[in-house]
Amino acid sequence: MNNPQILEIIENLKGRRAYEEKRASKLGFSSLYAYIEDKILKKKVIEESEVSQNKIETDKAEEIKKVKKSSCSCC
Repeated sequence: MNNPQILEIIENLKGRRAYEEKRASKLGFSSLYAYIEDKILKKKVIEESEVSQNKIETDKAEEIKKVKKSSCSCC
């Protein structure tokens, strides 16, 4: 419970704090801190998967370009 990022988020909730606490308890979290920590973790995982997906797509596009360039027999 020492992550300053999570503590800052909790401090800045203001009027939404009660809502987030209800949501956390409804989803089975023991504390608001655990709920916010889980939200941040999920967000990071999604961002990492998007980055890796974009990398895979660019790698495939580069491979296709290489194949198209090398498939010409006139050069």
